[in-house]
Amino acid sequence: MSGLAEAIATVGYVGRLRPAPGTWGSLAAFPLAWVLWSLGGLPLFLLAIPFVFGLGWWATEQATQGKDDHDPSEIVIDEVAGQWIALLPVAVGAAMSGTDPLAMWPGLVAAFVFFRVFDILKPGPVGLADRREDALGVMLDDVVAGGLASMCVAMAAVVAHGVM
Repeated sequence: MSGLAEAIATVGYVGRLRPAPGTWGSLAAFPLAWVLWSLGGLPLFLLAIPFVFGLGWWATEQATQGKDDHDPSEIVIDEVAGQWIALLPVAVGAAMSGTDPLAMWPGLVAAFVFFRVFDILKPGPVGLADRREDALGVMLDDVVAGGLASMCVAMAAVVAHGVM
């Protein structure tokens, strides 16, 4: 990998951190989300998710072109996209209640834990997306993991806040 595609795919070289580069990539998603939230709130955060997905797909394709490994561990832009999806219930809840998302720290922790569990274990549809063995599959397995994590975060919020 080299150049712009490498910088994007590794999220500013965070993916080079060891051990567990995927976990580092997921953690890097939090300050990036906070910057987006600070600049434009929920609308900017919502727009950034498909943008980073598309950018990540391009960068992953460029970074893995001609290589045997379609999903090298240093590529973590997919973790950012998936982690942001996992954070959606917290972001929407914060926007609806006029609360600082950082004050909703239990939801942030839940989003991180649920996303990492789904990303690591790759159950059902996450594993199916991962088996594509191409740049789209690299991005999609984390999007699916983020979607499943997002549902778990929303359900946990319902239970925690006694809505049901």
